[in-house]
Amino acid sequence: MTAPAASGPRLGLAVNAAQFTLLVVVNALVGGVLGSERTVLTPLAEHEFHLDGYTAALTYILAFGITKAATNFFAGTLSDRYGRKPVLLAGWLVAIPIPAMLIWAPNWGWIVAANVLLGINQGLAWSTTVIMKIDLAGPDRRGLAMGFNEAAGYLAVAATAMATGALAAQHGLRPAPFLLTAAYVTLGLGLSLFFVGETRGHARHEAATHATGGGDLATGKVFALTSWREPALSSASQAGMVNNLNDGLAWGLFPLLFAASGLSLTQIGGLAALYPAVWGLGQLVTGPASDRYGRKPFIVTGMLAQAAALALFAIADTFAVWALAAVLLGAGTAAVYPTLLASISDVAHPGWRARAVGVYRLWRDGGFAVGALLAGIVADLAGIRAAVWTVAALTAASGLLVAARMYETHPHSKEAIPT
Repeated sequence: MTAPAASGPRLGLAVNAAQFTLLVVVNALVGGVLGSERTVLTPLAEHEFHLDGYTAALTYILAFGITKAATNFFAGTLSDRYGRKPVLLAGWLVAIPIPAMLIWAPNWGWIVAANVLLGINQGLAWSTTVIMKIDLAGPDRRGLAMGFNEAAGYLAVAATAMATGALAAQHGLRPAPFLLTAAYVTLGLGLSLFFVGETRGHARHEAATHATGGGDLATGKVFALTSWREPALSSASQAGMVNNLNDGLAWGLFPLLFAASGLSLTQIGGLAALYPAVWGLGQLVTGPASDRYGRKPFIVTGMLAQAAALALFAIADTFAVWALAAVLLGAGTAAVYPTLLASISDVAHPGWRARAVGVYRLWRDGGFAVGALLAGIVADLAGIRAAVWTVAALTAASGLLVAARMYETHPHSKEAIPT
């Protein structure tokens, strides 16, 4: 754990344990809001709103992905300008109408509008908890910090997906599953308002004691570096985008694939929960392991494992094989998710790190929109399995691109970060 000798905020997980733990809980609630939709909305589109095409049913993921991606970018910029806590609170305030809109929506347009608000909520609240944990952790344990952050969020996604599937099977698609959403929003807003502290001072202190300059970059240059100019930052951005492209496919089309094979809502909920559960738990291992062994091996291996899992989804037709594929997909995603965020934090200067995280998350969560649109169009034209094969090929190509272009970013790795 890192603790600077100079006066000012202290960096490290041990000295900031209480605040860090609180932020882990808050991010679990953010993930729970997202998880309340994963099992229920696609069947809702089909059974209550009678949407025939796959693309139509995926419009809510498209709306969510576009909105979240754009909001991620502004979350980083706003948190640098106004502080982290105000942005976090804004994310929770935007979420207040979502449960009511999902429960009483008279038409599909209301569902799409609720997912626009969900995208803003997730972009502001999840991005800010990431930035705040990076602020607190210091340079040596960012993989561990991101492992805890993403594990909390996606374990909550998994638990809520399973819970809402069970509630829907017993009580119907509405309103019971979305009462959980209301509880998460209420608790998350209360904790953030009364107990979460500001962490921007930690980032400023780290920037003041940073070994190199370059902390005053313009936002346009940060965008260019993270998007295409800097090899590690841009490699992480494209890998993150493809990762969420296949997650958008899993979210929107897998429930339809499972239902077409005769699985029950409870079984579909179990599969929808298994993948993020393995993803969430796995990050408790992969995040800290990347602090020891480096980021790049986990990213490359994880992307190729995801591609193999998607291929298995495409050829399977039984619950048992799909469960195996879900475990492999979760393991691959666990290897990738915290290490990509940690690699961004390794390279970006503390003075513009929040903006770099925002740009990375813009591209990463843009994958939801690209995945929903691509998977929906291919599924309409050639079927769900063809859509899965297409995304599997893109995921494999992304992993090979990281292997060819990205350098190792962890400062204690044998492969030095270019200067």
